[in-house]
Amino acid sequence: MSEDARYWHMGDDGRIVCTLCPRYCSLREGQRGMCFVRLREGDRLVLDTYGRSSGFCIDPIEKKPLNHFLPGTPVLSFGTAGCNLACKFCQNHEMSKSRDVDTLAQAASPAMVAEAAQANGCRAVAYTYNDPVIFLEYAVDIAAECRKLDVKNVAVTAGYITDQARPEFFHAMDAANIDLKGFTERFYKKLTGAELKPVLDSIAYAVNETAAWVELTVLLIPGENDSDGEIGEMCDWVVANCGRDVPMHFTAFRPDHRMMDRAQTPVETLLRAREIARTAGVRHAYIGNVHHVEAQSSYCAGCGKRVIERDWHLISDWQLDGHGRCLACGTQMPGVFDGAPGDWGRKRRPLRLAEAMFGGR
Repeated sequence: MSEDARYWHMGDDGRIVCTLCPRYCSLREGQRGMCFVRLREGDRLVLDTYGRSSGFCIDPIEKKPLNHFLPGTPVLSFGTAGCNLACKFCQNHEMSKSRDVDTLAQAASPAMVAEAAQANGCRAVAYTYNDPVIFLEYAVDIAAECRKLDVKNVAVTAGYITDQARPEFFHAMDAANIDLKGFTERFYKKLTGAELKPVLDSIAYAVNETAAWVELTVLLIPGENDSDGEIGEMCDWVVANCGRDVPMHFTAFRPDHRMMDRAQTPVETLLRAREIARTAGVRHAYIGNVHHVEAQSSYCAGCGKRVIERDWHLISDWQLDGHGRCLACGTQMPGVFDGAPGDWGRKRRPLRLAEAMFGGR
Protein backbone atom coordinates (compact mmCIF):
# COMPACT_ATOMS: atom_id res chain seq x y z
CA MET A 1 0.00 0.00 0.00
CA SER A 2 1.41 3.39 -0.93
CA GLU A 3 0.49 6.99 -0.21
CA ASP A 4 1.68 10.22 -1.74
CA ALA A 5 4.62 11.51 0.26
CA ARG A 6 5.15 15.08 1.33
CA TYR A 7 8.42 17.02 1.51
CA TRP A 8 10.02 16.73 -1.91
CA HIS A 9 10.62 18.76 -5.04
CA MET A 10 11.68 18.15 -8.62
CA GLY A 11 15.31 19.00 -9.18
CA ASP A 12 16.74 20.81 -12.20
CA ASP A 13 18.20 17.52 -13.42
CA GLY A 14 14.83 15.77 -13.44
CA ARG A 15 15.45 13.88 -10.22
CA ILE A 16 13.05 14.05 -7.30
CA VAL A 17 14.76 15.38 -4.17
CA CYS A 18 13.31 14.16 -0.88
CA THR A 19 13.39 16.92 1.74
CA LEU A 20 12.08 14.93 4.71
CA CYS A 21 15.47 14.24 6.26
CA PRO A 22 18.91 15.84 5.93
CA ARG A 23 20.09 13.18 3.48
CA TYR A 24 18.16 14.88 0.66
CA CYS A 25 18.10 11.70 -1.44
CA SER A 26 17.97 12.45 -5.18
CA LEU A 27 15.92 9.83 -7.00
CA ARG A 28 15.46 8.65 -10.54
CA GLU A 29 12.39 6.65 -11.60
CA GLY A 30 11.98 3.53 -9.45
CA GLN A 31 14.72 4.46 -6.98
CA ARG A 32 14.22 4.36 -3.21
CA GLY A 33 15.70 6.69 -0.65
CA MET A 34 18.29 5.51 1.83
CA CYS A 35 15.40 4.87 4.24
CA PHE A 36 14.01 2.23 1.79
CA VAL A 37 10.38 3.24 2.25
CA ARG A 38 10.20 6.43 0.16
CA LEU A 39 10.05 5.59 -3.54
CA ARG A 40 9.85 7.53 -6.79
CA GLU A 41 6.93 6.50 -8.99
CA GLY A 42 6.77 8.63 -12.12
CA ASP A 43 6.72 12.29 -11.17
CA ARG A 44 5.74 11.73 -7.54
CA LEU A 45 7.28 10.44 -4.34
CA VAL A 46 5.36 7.81 -2.39
CA LEU A 47 5.56 6.20 1.04
CA ASP A 48 5.06 2.58 0.02
CA THR A 49 4.75 1.22 3.57
CA TYR A 50 1.75 3.38 4.48
CA GLY A 51 -0.81 1.30 6.37
CA ARG A 52 1.47 -1.66 7.06
CA SER A 53 3.23 -2.61 10.27
CA SER A 54 5.97 -5.02 11.25
CA GLY A 55 3.88 -5.93 14.29
CA PHE A 56 2.01 -4.61 17.31
CA CYS A 57 2.82 -5.03 20.99
CA ILE A 58 1.50 -3.58 24.24
CA ASP A 59 4.43 -2.35 26.34
CA PRO A 60 4.86 -0.40 29.57
CA ILE A 61 5.37 3.29 28.77
CA GLU A 62 8.61 3.14 30.81
CA LYS A 63 10.12 0.90 28.13
CA LYS A 64 10.17 3.71 25.52
CA PRO A 65 11.76 4.98 27.87
CA LEU A 66 9.46 7.64 29.31
CA ASN A 67 9.53 8.00 33.09
CA HIS A 68 7.52 11.22 33.40
CA PHE A 69 4.67 10.56 30.98
CA LEU A 70 1.60 8.72 32.30
CA PRO A 71 3.69 6.36 34.49
CA GLY A 72 2.63 2.75 34.75
CA THR A 73 0.31 2.83 31.75
CA PRO A 74 0.27 0.54 28.69
CA VAL A 75 1.20 1.84 25.25
CA LEU A 76 0.42 0.22 21.90
CA SER A 77 3.77 0.04 20.11
CA PHE A 78 4.49 -0.63 16.47
CA GLY A 79 6.99 0.03 13.71
CA THR A 80 7.37 -0.48 9.99
CA ALA A 81 10.54 -1.21 7.99
CA GLY A 82 13.58 0.82 7.06
CA CYS A 83 15.49 3.68 8.69
CA ASN A 84 17.24 6.88 7.63
CA LEU A 85 20.28 6.23 9.84
CA ALA A 86 22.89 3.52 9.45
CA CYS A 87 23.76 2.80 13.08
CA LYS A 88 26.36 0.06 13.36
CA PHE A 89 25.02 -0.75 16.84
CA CYS A 90 21.30 -0.92 15.93
CA GLN A 91 19.37 -3.14 18.36
CA ASN A 92 16.31 -3.37 16.09
CA HIS A 93 18.18 -4.04 12.84
CA GLU A 94 15.87 -6.90 11.81
CA MET A 95 13.20 -4.24 11.17
CA SER A 96 15.08 -0.99 10.73
CA LYS A 97 17.52 -2.49 8.22
CA SER A 98 14.91 -4.63 6.49
CA ARG A 99 14.78 -4.40 2.71
CA ASP A 100 11.91 -6.87 2.47
CA VAL A 101 8.34 -5.60 2.38
CA ASP A 102 7.26 -9.00 3.72
CA THR A 103 8.49 -7.68 7.06
CA LEU A 104 5.30 -5.60 7.04
CA ALA A 105 2.96 -8.40 7.98
CA GLN A 106 -0.01 -6.51 9.39
CA ALA A 107 -2.24 -4.07 7.48
CA ALA A 108 -3.68 -1.27 9.59
CA SER A 109 -5.42 1.95 8.64
CA PRO A 110 -4.85 4.95 10.92
CA ALA A 111 -8.33 4.60 12.40
CA MET A 112 -7.77 0.90 13.08
CA VAL A 113 -4.58 1.61 15.04
CA ALA A 114 -6.30 4.25 17.18
CA GLU A 115 -9.33 2.04 17.81
CA ALA A 116 -7.07 -0.90 18.72
CA ALA A 117 -5.29 1.20 21.32
CA GLN A 118 -8.55 2.35 22.84
CA ALA A 119 -10.05 -1.17 22.82
CA ASN A 120 -7.10 -2.51 24.80
CA GLY A 121 -6.96 0.25 27.39
CA CYS A 122 -3.77 1.83 26.06
CA ARG A 123 -3.33 5.48 26.97
CA ALA A 124 -1.01 6.05 24.01
CA VAL A 125 0.32 4.75 20.71
CA ALA A 126 4.11 4.62 20.33
CA TYR A 127 5.77 4.94 16.93
CA THR A 128 8.90 2.94 17.60
CA TYR A 129 11.17 -0.04 16.68
CA ASN A 130 12.25 1.81 13.54
CA ASP A 131 12.25 5.60 13.21
CA PRO A 132 8.80 7.15 12.64
CA VAL A 133 10.33 10.13 10.85
CA ILE A 134 10.53 8.02 7.70
CA PHE A 135 6.82 7.15 7.81
CA LEU A 136 5.74 10.67 8.80
CA GLU A 137 2.56 10.67 6.70
CA TYR A 138 1.32 7.44 8.28
CA ALA A 139 2.33 8.52 11.80
CA VAL A 140 0.62 11.93 11.67
CA ASP A 141 -2.54 10.41 10.21
CA ILE A 142 -2.67 7.89 13.05
CA ALA A 143 -1.99 10.68 15.53
CA ALA A 144 -5.01 12.61 14.25
CA GLU A 145 -7.24 9.56 14.71
CA CYS A 146 -5.82 8.94 18.19
CA ARG A 147 -6.63 12.45 19.32
CA LYS A 148 -10.27 11.93 18.36
CA LEU A 149 -10.33 9.11 20.93
CA ASP A 150 -8.20 10.85 23.60
CA VAL A 151 -5.32 8.45 22.93
CA LYS A 152 -1.89 10.09 23.20
CA ASN A 153 0.94 9.84 20.68
CA VAL A 154 4.56 8.98 21.46
CA ALA A 155 7.50 9.18 19.06
CA VAL A 156 10.66 7.20 19.71
CA THR A 157 13.02 8.81 17.26
CA ALA A 158 16.58 9.79 16.42
CA GLY A 159 15.27 13.22 15.44
CA TYR A 160 16.97 13.17 12.04
CA ILE A 161 14.54 15.42 10.18
CA THR A 162 14.74 18.70 8.26
CA ASP A 163 13.64 22.13 9.43
CA GLN A 164 10.87 21.94 6.83
CA ALA A 165 9.30 18.69 8.09
CA ARG A 166 10.07 19.02 11.81
CA PRO A 167 7.01 21.10 12.82
CA GLU A 168 4.40 18.74 11.37
CA PHE A 169 6.01 15.69 12.94
CA PHE A 170 6.58 16.98 16.47
CA HIS A 171 3.33 18.94 16.75
CA ALA A 172 1.49 15.67 16.09
CA MET A 173 3.13 14.09 19.14
CA ASP A 174 2.22 14.35 22.83
CA ALA A 175 5.56 12.93 23.95
CA ALA A 176 8.88 11.99 22.41
CA ASN A 177 11.95 10.12 23.45
CA ILE A 178 14.76 11.39 21.25
CA ASP A 179 18.02 9.48 20.91
CA LEU A 180 21.05 11.70 21.40
CA LYS A 181 23.51 9.09 20.24
CA GLY A 182 26.67 11.03 20.95
CA PHE A 183 27.94 14.58 21.11
CA THR A 184 30.54 14.75 18.35
CA GLU A 185 30.25 14.91 14.58
CA ARG A 186 32.92 12.18 14.49
CA PHE A 187 30.67 9.77 16.36
CA TYR A 188 27.63 10.50 14.21
CA LYS A 189 29.53 10.19 10.94
CA LYS A 190 31.48 7.07 11.92
CA LEU A 191 28.76 5.05 13.64
CA THR A 192 25.44 6.36 12.31
CA GLY A 193 26.26 7.79 8.88
CA ALA A 194 24.48 10.99 9.90
CA GLU A 195 25.18 14.42 11.38
CA LEU A 196 24.77 15.78 14.91
CA LYS A 197 23.41 19.27 14.26
CA PRO A 198 19.96 18.30 12.89
CA VAL A 199 19.44 16.11 15.96
CA LEU A 200 20.28 18.97 18.32
CA ASP A 201 17.94 21.21 16.34
CA SER A 202 15.15 18.64 16.71
CA ILE A 203 15.66 18.34 20.45
CA ALA A 204 15.64 22.09 21.01
CA TYR A 205 12.62 22.50 18.75
CA ALA A 206 10.57 19.74 20.37
CA VAL A 207 11.31 21.04 23.88
CA ASN A 208 10.89 24.75 23.24
CA GLU A 209 8.43 25.03 20.34
CA THR A 210 5.87 22.27 20.92
CA ALA A 211 3.63 20.99 23.70
CA ALA A 212 5.18 17.51 23.55
CA TRP A 213 6.83 16.11 26.66
CA VAL A 214 10.44 15.21 25.78
CA GLU A 215 12.95 12.82 27.32
CA LEU A 216 16.40 11.94 25.94
CA THR A 217 18.21 8.63 25.63
CA VAL A 218 21.98 8.29 25.35
CA LEU A 219 23.33 4.81 24.56
CA LEU A 220 26.87 4.78 25.96
CA ILE A 221 29.32 2.69 23.93
CA PRO A 222 32.69 1.96 25.57
CA GLY A 223 35.48 3.88 23.90
CA GLU A 224 33.18 5.78 21.53
CA ASN A 225 30.99 8.28 23.40
CA ASP A 226 31.52 7.55 27.10
CA SER A 227 34.28 9.97 28.09
CA ASP A 228 33.62 12.31 30.99
CA GLY A 229 34.37 15.30 28.78
CA GLU A 230 31.89 14.38 26.05
CA ILE A 231 29.16 13.49 28.54
CA GLY A 232 29.75 16.75 30.40
CA GLU A 233 29.56 18.84 27.23
CA MET A 234 26.37 17.06 26.24
CA CYS A 235 24.72 17.68 29.59
CA ASP A 236 25.80 21.32 29.59
CA TRP A 237 24.17 21.71 26.17
CA VAL A 238 20.94 20.08 27.35
CA VAL A 239 20.68 22.35 30.40
CA ALA A 240 21.51 25.48 28.38
CA ASN A 241 19.14 24.73 25.50
CA CYS A 242 16.37 22.66 27.06
CA GLY A 243 16.39 23.47 30.75
CA ARG A 244 17.01 21.35 33.82
CA ASP A 245 13.80 19.33 33.76
CA VAL A 246 14.29 17.28 30.57
CA PRO A 247 15.04 13.75 31.79
CA MET A 248 18.12 11.97 30.44
CA HIS A 249 18.42 8.19 30.23
CA PHE A 250 21.94 6.76 30.01
CA THR A 251 21.58 3.22 28.72
CA ALA A 252 23.90 0.27 28.37
CA PHE A 253 25.21 -0.84 24.98
CA ARG A 254 25.06 -4.56 24.29
CA PRO A 255 26.98 -6.13 21.40
CA ASP A 256 24.72 -6.18 18.34
CA HIS A 257 24.54 -5.84 14.55
CA ARG A 258 27.98 -4.71 13.29
CA MET A 259 29.54 -4.14 16.70
CA MET A 260 29.59 -7.64 18.10
CA ASP A 261 33.26 -7.25 19.04
CA ARG A 262 32.59 -4.58 21.68
CA ALA A 263 32.05 -5.15 25.38
CA GLN A 264 28.81 -4.30 27.14
CA THR A 265 28.75 -0.97 28.94
CA PRO A 266 29.72 -1.37 32.63
CA VAL A 267 27.16 -0.25 35.18
CA GLU A 268 29.84 1.99 36.67
CA THR A 269 29.99 3.97 33.41
CA LEU A 270 26.24 4.57 33.50
CA LEU A 271 26.33 5.67 37.13
CA ARG A 272 29.23 8.02 36.40
CA ALA A 273 27.29 9.56 33.51
CA ARG A 274 24.28 10.02 35.77
CA GLU A 275 26.40 11.88 38.31
CA ILE A 276 27.96 14.07 35.60
CA ALA A 277 24.46 14.97 34.44
CA ARG A 278 23.29 15.81 37.95
CA THR A 279 26.38 17.94 38.54
CA ALA A 280 25.65 19.80 35.29
CA GLY A 281 22.18 20.62 36.59
CA VAL A 282 20.02 17.87 35.06
CA ARG A 283 17.39 17.23 37.73
CA HIS A 284 16.20 13.83 36.49
CA ALA A 285 18.89 11.45 35.22
CA TYR A 286 18.40 7.69 34.90
CA ILE A 287 20.26 4.59 33.76
CA GLY A 288 18.78 1.83 31.61
CA ASN A 289 19.25 -1.63 30.10
CA VAL A 290 20.44 -2.75 33.54
CA HIS A 291 18.71 -3.45 36.84
CA HIS A 292 19.32 -0.68 39.37
CA VAL A 293 16.37 0.44 41.48
CA GLU A 294 18.08 3.53 42.90
CA ALA A 295 19.19 4.95 39.54
CA GLN A 296 15.93 4.08 37.77
CA SER A 297 13.71 5.74 40.36
CA SER A 298 12.53 9.37 40.42
CA TYR A 299 13.34 11.89 43.13
CA CYS A 300 11.71 15.16 44.11
CA ALA A 301 13.77 18.17 43.05
CA GLY A 302 12.48 20.06 46.10
CA CYS A 303 13.18 17.76 49.04
CA GLY A 304 15.08 14.86 47.49
CA LYS A 305 12.51 12.24 48.51
CA ARG A 306 12.13 9.17 46.30
CA VAL A 307 8.68 9.72 44.80
CA ILE A 308 8.54 6.98 42.15
CA GLU A 309 10.36 3.73 42.85
CA ARG A 310 10.95 1.53 39.81
CA ASP A 311 12.01 -2.09 39.73
CA TRP A 312 12.78 -2.52 36.04
CA HIS A 313 9.52 -1.24 34.51
CA LEU A 314 7.39 -1.98 37.55
CA ILE A 315 6.36 0.94 39.78
CA SER A 316 6.91 -0.42 43.29
CA ASP A 317 6.25 2.77 45.28
CA TRP A 318 4.44 6.05 44.54
CA GLN A 319 4.67 9.23 46.59
CA LEU A 320 2.95 11.79 44.35
CA ASP A 321 -0.59 13.13 44.33
CA GLY A 322 -2.83 12.83 41.29
CA HIS A 323 -1.29 15.92 39.71
CA GLY A 324 2.32 14.78 40.14
CA ARG A 325 3.13 16.81 43.27
CA CYS A 326 5.42 15.44 45.96
CA LEU A 327 3.41 14.28 48.99
CA ALA A 328 6.20 15.41 51.32
CA CYS A 329 6.79 18.98 50.13
CA GLY A 330 4.35 19.73 47.32
CA THR A 331 6.97 20.26 44.60
CA GLN A 332 5.63 19.56 41.13
CA MET A 333 7.30 16.70 39.29
CA PRO A 334 7.78 17.81 35.66
CA GLY A 335 5.97 15.69 33.11
CA VAL A 336 2.47 14.48 32.32
CA PHE A 337 0.61 12.98 35.28
CA ASP A 338 -3.08 12.10 35.33
CA GLY A 339 -4.41 10.67 38.56
CA ALA A 340 -3.09 7.47 40.11
CA PRO A 341 -0.29 5.63 38.31
CA GLY A 342 -1.16 2.74 36.04
CA ASP A 343 -0.48 -0.85 37.05
CA TRP A 344 0.61 -2.36 33.74
CA GLY A 345 3.98 -3.27 35.25
CA ARG A 346 6.56 -5.23 33.26
CA LYS A 347 4.16 -7.01 30.92
CA ARG A 348 4.80 -7.15 27.20
CA ARG A 349 1.99 -8.53 25.07
CA PRO A 350 2.36 -9.05 21.31
CA LEU A 351 -0.89 -8.64 19.35
CA ARG A 352 -2.33 -9.53 16.03
CA LEU A 353 -4.38 -6.65 14.70
CA ALA A 354 -7.73 -8.46 15.10
CA GLU A 355 -6.90 -9.03 18.75
CA ALA A 356 -5.75 -5.46 19.11
CA MET A 357 -9.03 -4.24 17.66
CA PHE A 358 -11.36 -6.33 19.76
CA GLY A 359 -9.41 -6.93 22.93
CA GLY A 360 -9.02 -10.62 22.25
CA ARG A 361 -12.78 -11.25 22.26
